[in-house]
Amino acid sequence: MSQTVSLTATVTPDEEGWYVARCVQVEVASQGRTVDEALAGLRDALELYFEDEPLPQTPQQPIVAPIEIRRSA
Repeated sequence: MSQTVSLTATVTPDEEGWYVARCVQVEVASQGRTVDEALAGLRDALELYFEDEPLPQTPQQPIVAPIEIRRSA
């Protein structure tokens, strides 16, 4: 029996020019040379992760908010 659940990913570039995709709801990440590769790798990693973990019934949708910080000189 196949189930589908919607999770949220963030994608950021790293220092070497790769992209890192992270799932917001669980501590799973992947990387790729492109955004699409990073997301595909994350999807694969999440499917493997949830082979041993139960799928969340109603995953919490994250609150995404900008944050400003000050840096002392």
